[in-house]
Amino acid sequence: MGGCLSKNNSVNTTTEAESVNPADKAGTSEDKSRNAKPSKQVAKNGGGSKVTEEDPDEAIEAVVCQVDSMKDGEMREVDVADGKVLLIKDLNEFTAIGHKCSHYGAPLAKGVLSNGRVRCPWHGACFNTKTGDIEDFPGVDSIPCFKVRVEGSDVIVEAQKKQLQSHRRIKKMSLRSADNDKVFLIIGGGGAGLVCAETLRQEGFGGRIVIATKEKHLPYDRPKLSKAMEGSAESIQLRKDDFFLVYDIEVKLEHEVVSIEAELNTVKFQNGDSLSFEKLLIATGGKPRTLDVPGKDLKNVCSLRSPDDANYIAQLGNGKNVVIVGSSFIGIEVASFFSGKAGSVTVIGRGSVPYAATLGEQIGGAVKKLAEEKGVKFHMNCSVKEFKGQDDVLSSIVLSNDEEIPADVCVLGVGVTPATEFLQNSGLRFSSKNNVIVDKFLCTNNPDIYAAGDIAEFPLRLNNNSPVNIGHWQIAHYHGRVAALNMFGHETEVETVPFFWTAIFGKNIRFSGYNHGYDDVIISGSLQELKFIAYYARGDYIVAIATLNSDPAASKFAEFLASGKRLKKSQVTSEDPESWQSKL
Repeated sequence: MGGCLSKNNSVNTTTEAESVNPADKAGTSEDKSRNAKPSKQVAKNGGGSKVTEEDPDEAIEAVVCQVDSMKDGEMREVDVADGKVLLIKDLNEFTAIGHKCSHYGAPLAKGVLSNGRVRCPWHGACFNTKTGDIEDFPGVDSIPCFKVRVEGSDVIVEAQKKQLQSHRRIKKMSLRSADNDKVFLIIGGGGAGLVCAETLRQEGFGGRIVIATKEKHLPYDRPKLSKAMEGSAESIQLRKDDFFLVYDIEVKLEHEVVSIEAELNTVKFQNGDSLSFEKLLIATGGKPRTLDVPGKDLKNVCSLRSPDDANYIAQLGNGKNVVIVGSSFIGIEVASFFSGKAGSVTVIGRGSVPYAATLGEQIGGAVKKLAEEKGVKFHMNCSVKEFKGQDDVLSSIVLSNDEEIPADVCVLGVGVTPATEFLQNSGLRFSSKNNVIVDKFLCTNNPDIYAAGDIAEFPLRLNNNSPVNIGHWQIAHYHGRVAALNMFGHETEVETVPFFWTAIFGKNIRFSGYNHGYDDVIISGSLQELKFIAYYARGDYIVAIATLNSDPAASKFAEFLASGKRLKKSQVTSEDPESWQSKL
């Protein structure tokens, strides 16, 4: 069973109440403030504190503000000893949680406070203001939570030194139980699969959890592949190796599932093994499209799907002529990465501008201009006719207009297709695009089988519960959690607002909502100055926004929609188009 990270049927029967939380062994500390002894010294200087011993479990207290110095609905970073926490006053109650998002460390004080949670200003992850638990994604960690009390006019925060040293926290999780022989199987080692496995343990599932993936790497931060291509697989792992051992989560690397016998609740692997399950989650994601043109098999015509692909392309393209086929998110991110590193960077796209199909002509035009200023060349409204090479190595590309351009490396960014071929005889229902059809609980037409992430076609509330397929990292994480809850018997519907981002040439475009079928785009701000909010209208309502240098507007809009509100087109065409931001 090569590549299997597991305890090989060894079972730890120690209960959660009897043991120190295993998170301490897996790289991130759990909040232990309920058991810590507070320091007897409390500083009265609005943020100073004293502690007499270097004990990481000893509690430190600090007066951080006066009761009347904060307005209701305000968030503020405050000092506790050598660290910081986020102090929140909501409905006249004080709470305190970690001050940074657990995803990429964004300052949560600049985020959005609404409905008892804080939404990250960068990528939309949400954290409960009373517990610090992550409630929407991306990311796999929660954040610390601190005790707060009011004495007279003083607001006092209590924290452990250990809590102040990290902005991440693993939620308490159960372990495998000796008397639970149920098997929950997850096919796919991406974000959805990992979050599903963790959620099952967080909810108390004591059976066997198996993640089977065709990849040779543990789950990693896939969006970084096209943004930071030189990172190793280990550097972008979502969890350290020992995490899976500590929490009894088996990861079968390089174990490709080739078929499912749904009536027998059994899967078969390419190596001939089989495994039976009680519940199954399919989260196999997509596979890169290729181009069916002459020369497609030449060396240096590359797809980007794994850390190995990313590293190979990054090394190959250094100082060379790099050509990217595809002008959407992957293509432009790869172009951004190679800007200043390659000898030349060229993008080939079918549309008139980048992102034409997703973000529209106006934003696409602004991005094209930005890229051109960084030295990127574009051949738009055309496609590849032929790859040419010498000694089986790519040397040039012939375009559909018969123009020939030099190319030492070509990166294909022409989309993905769902990795669902192995399911064709499973009895599951598919869409016309070969996505797996699921209901609002992510359950397929087989009550024991669920699907999540890029392969799932699911009903979206923002789209009048019509079925959609969305290949976002945030959606994959969220699906993983919802699938786990339903697999474990906690009926939970999909209730999220899609959120994605792209990082190009030092700029970050953020998007929230669902703009399929939009009929108008209203720009507030300046495309020329690259500081704007683009409102996507469908009929009389705004259904999505894209922003650049306008944080936290995308997160505000996500929370606006999550609260059940609707923004009328007439509101953003008025004299004060941003007035909605004050109405959360």
